[in-house]
Amino acid sequence: MPIRRLPPQLVDQIAAGEVVERPASVVKELLENSLDAGARRVEIEVEQGGCALVRVRDDGAGIPPDELASALDRHATSKITSLDDLEQVVSLGFRGEALPSIASVSRLTLTSRLRDAAEGWRVQVEGGRIVAPEPAPSPPGTCVEVRDLFYNTPARRRFLRTDRTELGHVETMVRRIGLGRFDTTISLSAGRRSQLRLPAGQDEASRLRRLSAVCGETFVEHCLYIEREVEGLRLWGWLAQPSFSRAQADLQYVYLNGRALRDKLLSHAVRHGYRDVLYHGRQPAYVLFLDMDPARVDVNAHPAKTEVRFRDARRVHDFVFRSVEQALAETRPRGTGTAPGAAGAGELATTGLAAPPAFMSARPDQRGLSLGGPLPWALGAPAADLPAGGAAGAGVGQAGVADRAGGGALAAEAVACVAAEIPPLGFALAQLHGIYILAQNAEGLVLVDMHAAHERIVYERLKQAAASGGVQLQPLLVPESLAVSSAEATLAERHAPRLREMGLEVDRQGPERLVIRAVPAMLAGADAAQLVRDVLGDLGELGGSARIEQAQHALLGTMACHGSVRANRALTREEMNALLRDMEATERADQCNHGRPTWTVLPLRQLDNLFLRGR
Repeated sequence: MPIRRLPPQLVDQIAAGEVVERPASVVKELLENSLDAGARRVEIEVEQGGCALVRVRDDGAGIPPDELASALDRHATSKITSLDDLEQVVSLGFRGEALPSIASVSRLTLTSRLRDAAEGWRVQVEGGRIVAPEPAPSPPGTCVEVRDLFYNTPARRRFLRTDRTELGHVETMVRRIGLGRFDTTISLSAGRRSQLRLPAGQDEASRLRRLSAVCGETFVEHCLYIEREVEGLRLWGWLAQPSFSRAQADLQYVYLNGRALRDKLLSHAVRHGYRDVLYHGRQPAYVLFLDMDPARVDVNAHPAKTEVRFRDARRVHDFVFRSVEQALAETRPRGTGTAPGAAGAGELATTGLAAPPAFMSARPDQRGLSLGGPLPWALGAPAADLPAGGAAGAGVGQAGVADRAGGGALAAEAVACVAAEIPPLGFALAQLHGIYILAQNAEGLVLVDMHAAHERIVYERLKQAAASGGVQLQPLLVPESLAVSSAEATLAERHAPRLREMGLEVDRQGPERLVIRAVPAMLAGADAAQLVRDVLGDLGELGGSARIEQAQHALLGTMACHGSVRANRALTREEMNALLRDMEATERADQCNHGRPTWTVLPLRQLDNLFLRGR
């Protein structure tokens, strides 16, 4: 066929295919326009999942009457005016395609009133034709009504799902965008029935309420707050503790300068930060905000603006990764005596990047409570391992402790220490079935999985030893030839010094051939070719690679597992207390390196409720 210019209506419908996938896409574009207009209240109404009606009303700045028709022209926008503006976009929308694209596949009405104007104005689009603006009653702000979506493109309408499914997509979109704007009240209703309401609020309590409304109360109970700023990069938000991992990546929210993203680089950085604390195959949960100079990121890199390009991708990746890793490294028993996941975000807010506290090191038998003899219920340890007198643990420093013991069995004068002197994990009482350590702290009864806890301690020490010694190279007896693409060969040649730092000695021997001469000594038995391919893939996509470190850590984790105390091994009380003190001084001690929790606590109030005490 000859080359012909497409009709304007067809051009708009083709563009609509990139912008409008389903009703949720319409809600996304209109909600972002409202936020860009400075709205502090946005009301969203939908009918039949948004297929029959999407109405978005805001109290933003409004649109002048003489600009209403222009707002429906393609590539007409007030958000950028030059290439310089495009290189440092601060608004959510900027291309000027949303309204004309939506109007080309629906019946659209745009009503707006300036804040200081006496009346509002309305413009309609019917069959691709813009009706002249006319006065209309309207509160200050803008209201956009989108009716009969895809009425003129029935083939695309047939690809929509049921009303309930489409409503679910709309609600998910509103939650995702709304979670990033604590300063704006956002509500969603379907058929006059309220579906979601997110009140505005900038204080901690208001933020946690919105977090709970979007992510659930359980997330809030298991999250810790993180905030870190380094050289123009600021990361803040909430990380779920590893014990709150998910089977799917359904609770992962990332925002860049307020824009909701699904960016591969940022997702990889966060997951990498969780590498040593997640159970295999599980997904972390988090809500994170990255703030940086908009000139250092290109947000015009993806049709849906959900992915971006960073000018210094490796620096951003390393900053996010290190921030998450450092916050999770502090998930160890703290001074509150609270078990992993048992405290709210407010209590954990100070632990994200805080320094570890100092702990008392006095011997437990010097400050314990005498039970009048050996503990017959120390099932994992023979009585001979328990010293005479049976000093089994520390007192809780509470006035009612003698009464709790059943009257007289515990001498009140033996309660010599106060709660502030008791370490977070307290002091050991006994072993249970040769698997668990029972200890008493200021809050109640502590249960520790001794193998999981010791495994984390050994693993962290092995990592420190490996890091202090650097990566040792193991020359291959017979160098291995590897066929690669020309791009991979060039990448290996350019990054040869960095590869050597990782423990890989790789030479280029042709346009599409490499020779592997050495590998890390710890990974001498690994598949060298696959290792090199994986590392080159990371270097090409992320500008860096942690494959070597990950492989080393996997090996160290295996060594730690086999070298840790096993079940049914009897421990003396001194050995148990030494393990508890090591846990308090070890990073990530709340979980073993497989992601399993290492300890929990049963508060006295919970035990009292269990036995109906005080009723």
